[in-house]
Amino acid sequence: GEAGAGCPGRGMTILTYILAFRVAIGILVAVHEYGHFWMARRMGIRVLRFSIGFGRVLWSRRGVDDTEYAFSAIPLGGYVKLLDEREGPVEPAIAHQAYNRKPVWRRILVLLAGPFANFLFAAVAYWILLVVGTAALKPVIGDVTADSIASRAGLQQGDAIVGVAGKPVTTREGAVLAILDRLMDGTPIELEVQGAGGTASPRELQLVIEGDRRALTEPGALMSGLGFDFWYPTIPTEIGKIVPGSPAEKVGLQVGDRIVAVAGQPVADFQAMVKIVQPSPGKTLVFAIERKGERFDVPIEVEAQREGDRMIGRIGIQPAAGLAVPASMRTIERFGPVSAVGHALEKTWDMSLLTVRMIWNVATGDVSVKNLSGPINIAEYAGFSARQGILSFLSFLAVVSVSLFVLNLLPIPILDGGQVVYQLAEVVKGSPLSERAQAVGQQIGILLLLVLMSFAFYNDLSRLFS
Repeated sequence: GEAGAGCPGRGMTILTYILAFRVAIGILVAVHEYGHFWMARRMGIRVLRFSIGFGRVLWSRRGVDDTEYAFSAIPLGGYVKLLDEREGPVEPAIAHQAYNRKPVWRRILVLLAGPFANFLFAAVAYWILLVVGTAALKPVIGDVTADSIASRAGLQQGDAIVGVAGKPVTTREGAVLAILDRLMDGTPIELEVQGAGGTASPRELQLVIEGDRRALTEPGALMSGLGFDFWYPTIPTEIGKIVPGSPAEKVGLQVGDRIVAVAGQPVADFQAMVKIVQPSPGKTLVFAIERKGERFDVPIEVEAQREGDRMIGRIGIQPAAGLAVPASMRTIERFGPVSAVGHALEKTWDMSLLTVRMIWNVATGDVSVKNLSGPINIAEYAGFSARQGILSFLSFLAVVSVSLFVLNLLPIPILDGGQVVYQLAEVVKGSPLSERAQAVGQQIGILLLLVLMSFAFYNDLSRLFS
């Protein structure tokens, strides 16, 4: 924990975000399009071009298979161009290799291969993470807010969540995702918890949510809305480092000072102080400081800084004591190469189902539309995860790959799922849909995607400037 180390090299940070975003999109698009490419070749369909990116071709090379491999100017997608008599004249000698000449089932396999390549990529990524082993914190409860949903359910400080709705959980991420999944059911959230020390028998609790569940799906609102937080180690409020040029340095705070209260509220540890400072960007708060036995008050204007998808307050200090997490609070998800296969496939499938449910609940209004992320927010997460290390970046790629798997299966005409619907309509009708019907479908698909992207882009901008 820190209450405001500055953000050194802001330009370098933005460059990291842009590069990480381009690398992420390049990898995931290449995987998706390779799925189409691989299946098209297996189905006897000629591939004219395999491009990463849209628009003007920046570089291309023709392979021995007579396919043009290209990088194009706009790095937000890609495509595989197949031989098709509907897009131009085709030499009679190779007409049998045209997409439109193939049976419907072959065309559908080509269309589905792209999304399923993303599913397999996510599964492989999760397999690597599970074999290497990823460190995580156990879902042990810290503060429980009085008269909250959690306190009324009987949740207590020190309890460890060991199951949600009958499904075992071992990490905080797993617990939160399972709680969110259950939240969308509209039923009480069943928790199985183990008391502090782990000696007593596990207890069954129910988080009963009355009123607006949608409010709990607002970004960052789930835990505070339910009324509990996870445990974090206690860090004394003694200052160990002051960031040059920060608000703390400007008012004359010194290494060794101890903060005893903020805005009139006593702070027993560093986290208690952070909880007051972080939600107060731009505000002036009075800090009670203890220095060499003397106590005095200092007003400090809290600096606004961007972190992830929100603006937070920081004053530019770091604690003297490090973040010591005892071994009892840590866990490592690790499996052997064989057993990790099943766990990786299960995790990919569970994430896919959760994504489907989130999309459906956003569409029905049961989940906040603010959860839609656009390219700005995705770029920030890409950059943040890349700076955390290769395993963190791989985990980010797995999550986005699952999203691409689900999104591309949606029955929207411009996406793979919509094209599958066209093929199925051809089976029912006995002949291909008219060009006019397909054009209208494409226009509807583009309109739906524009609406979706507008919401996502608006969310990005509102997070950026809020």
